[in-house]
Amino acid sequence: MARDLYEVLGVSKNATDDEIKKAFRRRARELHPDVNKAPDAEDQFKELNEAYDVLSDPQKRSAYDRFGTIPGAAGGGSPYGGGGYVDFEDLFGGGFGMGDIFSSFFGGAAGGRAQRREGRDMGVGLRLTLEEVAAGAKKEIVYDRLAPCPDCGGTGLGEDGREVTCPDCGGKGRVVTIQHTFLGDMQSATTCKTCGGTGTTIENPCPECEGQGRVPDRQRVSVEVPVGIRDSQQLRLSGFGEAGMQGAPAGDLIVTVRIQPHEFFERDGDHLHARANVSIVQATLGAEIEIDGIFEDEKVQVRIPEGCQNEQTVRVKGHGMPKFRSESRGDMFVHVNVVVPKKVTKRQRELLEQLAEEMGEDVGDVRTPLEKLRDVFN
Repeated sequence: MARDLYEVLGVSKNATDDEIKKAFRRRARELHPDVNKAPDAEDQFKELNEAYDVLSDPQKRSAYDRFGTIPGAAGGGSPYGGGGYVDFEDLFGGGFGMGDIFSSFFGGAAGGRAQRREGRDMGVGLRLTLEEVAAGAKKEIVYDRLAPCPDCGGTGLGEDGREVTCPDCGGKGRVVTIQHTFLGDMQSATTCKTCGGTGTTIENPCPECEGQGRVPDRQRVSVEVPVGIRDSQQLRLSGFGEAGMQGAPAGDLIVTVRIQPHEFFERDGDHLHARANVSIVQATLGAEIEIDGIFEDEKVQVRIPEGCQNEQTVRVKGHGMPKFRSESRGDMFVHVNVVVPKKVTKRQRELLEQLAEEMGEDVGDVRTPLEKLRDVFN
């Protein structure tokens, strides 16, 4: 972005967080493609949103103030990211960034009321590592929503504002129209466009929210992820969804857990599956090996039984995943991979040949002349 971000928002460099939010909402109302029909309105709104992404985030803003950019940004696109949505994915399918939130805001602004007063639920998918699931985690989600207006406390009332009976429908919420036809008069009733069917409007509405009692805003919420949670399980955060109109109940934020694949472990319910390499000697004689566990610095002792076969599974009790809302753990299943050496020394070959002779196995000598010559000097 070539332009100064503070200039894009129209604020000074020492603007407070509240001043930045208000400036963004004011400019967004002017530039959003739903209301601004200029050919470059969409580009201007995108530029505005990218500036807000940086200046509304304390860490990004601090880095921008120091360096004029965000350290580590490279490649195409905006160097400031798409709103900082690192930890979650949108489950709506169609996105719910600031552009979509403002579209909802404009759609609910007719007469200061929308037909639906209660806020809707919102859904996000929170991505976690298997280690975070095992240990439990506290994650911060940053998302956009229609939030209670800070200026009017969600009432929608401005100074000396009050609710009054809708002058167009007389408080009925519906308007009756009569159409004269050659078959006679036809009567129909429709929802009042002025009050949205509520029967009331606001006199002297809050200028910040235009009487809705809610405004587009960027929210930060901490989520406590319980130990042992499963993939696709959901956490419901009451009241953190879309705010209701003029103090009506807000929806909930529904967080769906998405567990990322692990490079070493595979989860099966409360159990863990892992692979471990052992030599043919260890597999034959038996051995005790050590592998990493799911917790940081955890070491798991695995007893390889005598005569262990390739792909045999060894069960280690109590070293799997912690169980959901429990103090116990599942088990670990170690899948053994017997590794046959591709090359052996002359002494090792002699010992193996002696073993083969003792076991009555005919192995022959399949070495090439070059390999035989090499072994002479080893």
